[in-house]
Amino acid sequence: MTDLRLVIFDVDGTLIDSQAHILAAMEAGFAANGLASPDRAAILSIVGLSLPVAMARLAPDHPEAQGQLVEAYKDAFGALRRSPDGAALSPLFPGAREVLARLAAEDHTMLAIATGKSRRGMDHILDLHDLRPLFQSVQVADDHPSKPHPSMVEACLRDTGVAAGRAVILGDTTYDIDMGRAAGIHALGVTWGYHPPESLTRAGASDLLHSFDALPAALDRVMAPA
Repeated sequence: MTDLRLVIFDVDGTLIDSQAHILAAMEAGFAANGLASPDRAAILSIVGLSLPVAMARLAPDHPEAQGQLVEAYKDAFGALRRSPDGAALSPLFPGAREVLARLAAEDHTMLAIATGKSRRGMDHILDLHDLRPLFQSVQVADDHPSKPHPSMVEACLRDTGVAAGRAVILGDTTYDIDMGRAAGIHALGVTWGYHPPESLTRAGASDLLHSFDALPAALDRVMAPA
């Protein structure tokens, strides 16, 4: 079909509101290494990057501890996920499930994920929210360079066979917008995530969405049938 299209979703800050989980795990990881945790704004600014890159930015004065910080964060994140209230730490944003289901039901639309999460973390989210059947490609940090490198987007395009001009990424950070532009696809920003909306516009987002239910119309605007 000439109108086949691909919608690639970031996860943290776009599909799920995981900031409470991330902040708690980061604080625990730094404490385990005897270091003061960065402030909330600094932590949320690195959401979307792979953990080694994130820790290098958060602890530039402690290069010797960055590897241990990565492992301590992973341990803390996993422990929180297994806690009795673990499911409440990463809820879907309002409207996400309904829009995902609507798009997945379209014959001409394919869905994918490009996330800085690990495979284990992403598998947990897919199963927690019963999302696995909706996506034709799921790309994680374990298998690719950190955003904004275009590798994850390129893998989504290969998996689905969709041309770059018929694909769009939806994300809440400049890393998502930069990644999409580097791969030659459309990029849409969301205003409910972790980077200021104006930074997404400066990065080159084609449009900014203020709610999930605005996504179908935005897709039609940026990807009219060829």
